[in-house]
Amino acid sequence: MRAVDLAVGRGGTPVLEGLSFEVAAGEALILRGPNGAGKTTLLRTLVGLMPPMEGRVEADPDTLAYSGHADGIKPTLTVAENLSFWAQVFDAGGIEAALDAFDLRALADRPAGRLSAGQKRRLGLSRMLVADRAVWVMDEPTVSLDAATVEALAGLLRARLAAGGALIVATHIDIGLDARVLDVGPFRAAPRGPVGFDEAFA
Repeated sequence: MRAVDLAVGRGGTPVLEGLSFEVAAGEALILRGPNGAGKTTLLRTLVGLMPPMEGRVEADPDTLAYSGHADGIKPTLTVAENLSFWAQVFDAGGIEAALDAFDLRALADRPAGRLSAGQKRRLGLSRMLVADRAVWVMDEPTVSLDAATVEALAGLLRARLAAGGALIVATHIDIGLDARVLDVGPFRAAPRGPVGFDEAFA
């Protein structure tokens, strides 16, 4: 994935600008910056959920998998049914590895709506394994996870890198990856929008 002279924003107002970077196979990029700095907007632009305001993103959409703040689960379906649904969407294989990776096998028959916040997060993250895409783009993946699950996630991410996958992760904590760090602070766009524009959703 490559970003070239990228500017991103919401509501017609730029949030970040002048971003250029490349993440190759086997590499990880960690995004840093305070809440509201524009990390989520940047990630959503990278995966095609929002159009760039300037510049371009060079990536094959079929190589990308995105894990955002929302877990993307259907509460009336069981854990296994949710994963099977995503396996069909991504035309992927089975769900066994995803169940095991995030310790979900004992919860396979439980409706997702009855899971705890941490269990829902684990289910949401397990979709990344089902998708089996080359580039994982993840927004604060450790939210609601206990220490043991954070360590399991870190191990999974290291294994993805070793297998030639690429990662772009926005996180406030050190998850033990050998990765470049991009602080988005210096790329904050100069104010051009209406006075009082609320960047809470950036």
